[in-house]
Amino acid sequence: MGSANESERFASVVEPHLTDALTLARWLTGNAADAEDVVQEACLRAFRGIGNFNGGSARAWVLTIVRNTTFSWLAKHRRFKLVAFDDLSNDERESLELGIGTDSGVIATPEEKLIARADSEGLHAAIAKLSEEYREVLVLRDVQGLDYREIAMVTGSPLGTVMSRLARARQRLIREIAAPQGK
Repeated sequence: MGSANESERFASVVEPHLTDALTLARWLTGNAADAEDVVQEACLRAFRGIGNFNGGSARAWVLTIVRNTTFSWLAKHRRFKLVAFDDLSNDERESLELGIGTDSGVIATPEEKLIARADSEGLHAAIAKLSEEYREVLVLRDVQGLDYREIAMVTGSPLGTVMSRLARARQRLIREIAAPQGK
């Protein structure tokens, strides 16, 4: 059992981010009960490793543990599908690096307006259809509000890969939302 100091540190570092942890696990597993199992296991891992937390973003640290726990859990309980993705064009990459239409809080593009108008149930279903790689970065950015560097840290991916996956996720989400229903 951990010391009182470890318990206090766990309470201050991990507990404030449990809602975000459950949200991420739910999006990655697609199931509330599975997400609860994953978060419980992630909390055990975080408690055992609380001495390794050296400051920085506690939220990113916790979500990294949740992400890794989710993929370990999924590997034991489900089969993975491998998904290939394309790289961004230079123009797309430059726009993302400059933050055009991403962090301003203003819905600037027709695509962003379409996403904003979509009903939450339809949006949830469309996000659930994304591959795990795309769904993960989309949820971390657009639901959890992490910046690109934090997402790179959580996923263990290069910044360019995060940007590429996010752009592709948004494109696929837009296509799914814009597609006529019942096709």
